[in-house]
Amino acid sequence: MRHLFRLGTEPRDPARARPATGRAASHITLPLPMLSGGLLIMEAFSKRRTTRRFATTGLDESTLSQLLWAADGIDRIGPDGNNGRTAPSVLALHEIDIYAALACGIYRYDPLHHGLDLVVAADLRGLTGYQEFVGEAPLELVYVANLARMHDIAPSQREPFAYASAGAIMQNVYLFCAAARLAVAARSWLNRSALGVEMHLGRDSVPVLAQTIGHFDFADAHDAG
Repeated sequence: MRHLFRLGTEPRDPARARPATGRAASHITLPLPMLSGGLLIMEAFSKRRTTRRFATTGLDESTLSQLLWAADGIDRIGPDGNNGRTAPSVLALHEIDIYAALACGIYRYDPLHHGLDLVVAADLRGLTGYQEFVGEAPLELVYVANLARMHDIAPSQREPFAYASAGAIMQNVYLFCAAARLAVAARSWLNRSALGVEMHLGRDSVPVLAQTIGHFDFADAHDAG
């Protein structure tokens, strides 16, 4: 188990779903994202970090809007009516769904309408990983591969392609967080079966990666990788 210490943390006991805190709206219409400003791309690369301690301060809707659009939002409408995204996917299948786990519930991001749709009115943040910092931050993103959308891909290749797509989204989030001065940590160590049950996922939907986002705990702001 020595590799766990290289991750900068120890495993914690398996968590359970917690009651939601606050009102869980059935739909959250996010503010329109601002498509200009921020850091130059090379500066964002230079500031990209992983942090494993987070403040509990919530994220405002404007920040959440910018973050989700940067992750995998629609950035163009093609002449054939297909919507381009900020993150690539094989054959433009867009097989990754982004779920936002908040204290008030877990929501699925709808890129077309740039909003959040309630899935479960429970706090599932603590179920999105095993490390001790999971569930402390205001937001946990879970990247779920809908393998049924990948009908043009050989079954043996679907999960590897899905991981590649999720990785591209994850890096978008890292760069946004660098520009917005947010703390962030990514991981693939998930209890996929428990998440699938609690998130009411179909058999073709597989949680592949997760990412914690929040404000820095300034007492530990330099714990980065």
